Amino acid sequence: MQTPRSTMATSIPELREIDLVSLSKSLDFPSLKIKTDEDVEAWKSTPSYQDLGLFLRRLNESVVGYDLPWRPEIRCQSVERLLALLQIIEQWIDEIPPLTTPQRFGNLAFRTWGRRLEENIDSLLEDLCGPNFSGAIPFIRPYLLSSFGNFVRMDYGTGHETSFALFLLCLTLIRYFKPNVEEERDIVLNVFRQYLQVCWKLQDVYRLEPAGSHGVWGLDDYCFLPYIFGSSELRGQTLIPVSAVLQRSLLPTNLYFLAIIRIHTLKIGPFHEHSSQLHSIAAGVPNWGKVNSGLFKMYEAEVLGKRVVVQHIPLGGLLEWGSSDSGKSMR
Repeated sequence: MQTPRSTMATSIPELREIDLVSLSKSLDFPSLKIKTDEDVEAWKSTPSYQDLGLFLRRLNESVVGYDLPWRPEIRCQSVERLLALLQIIEQWIDEIPPLTTPQRFGNLAFRTWGRRLEENIDSLLEDLCGPNFSGAIPFIRPYLLSSFGNFVRMDYGTGHETSFALFLLCLTLIRYFKPNVEEERDIVLNVFRQYLQVCWKLQDVYRLEPAGSHGVWGLDDYCFLPYIFGSSELRGQTLIPVSAVLQRSLLPTNLYFLAIIRIHTLKIGPFHEHSSQLHSIAAGVPNWGKVNSGLFKMYEAEVLGKRVVVQHIPLGGLLEWGSSDSGKSMR
């Protein structure tokens, strides 16, 4: 059941805008800044951390009550271009089949796919940005490159997923994407969904190892954001209780259910044994609103607050590294 919302929650301010033309020459290029636990705490006081929190909350609010599939009446060219980019790199997976040599994790063909991405990244971004935003390419290139996994370790995890979120954030800060509710909804329900499709195909074809997985005690071996956005889609639902997740007959009507369906295709055995966190949420949380707010807190603590995850994310440039007076929490 759809309960469309036409306006963003008034409590969430608009994302700030960066004037790329006037600032590009004075910006430093993104580099690895987080090396210690103290650096993680320092990051939480930076404008980039606050920007990410605000951006994710805006995306989260934009999809409340909306089901999949969803398509806007009018789609902006920026979204069309990014969807086209994702389609191109997904096609490369078909063109670069896995090697037949026996490998438990990390088929070496993934490195070939990664080299193609590295070799073509500038032309892909030139087509994406066009002349008006071409100055952003040096500042957004690192985030797109690290969005699909590590080509040396041949793994994928929540840090790579966060890198894609930062890529989308950068494009919004410079107003390549406009921070209005319709465009933000399209980013979640179509761009992010297609990104997931690419990543899941990479994981399946090249047998990528989970990066930094908590095993049975983690929320998911590979991803986190589908659960946040999907639980927001389900907020306010009275016909679909949280315990519905424990049923095998889920329909792919939101990102949360899509992620659960994928788990069922990958894992065997009782759900409470291989996905204890998700089982506990389904069995013990009374409504989707509490699921959504709880997952935000968990994401902040278990993903953005873990050095082993965020140490691989470059910062600087559009994502400022420096103190902010706006506090630490993104909630």
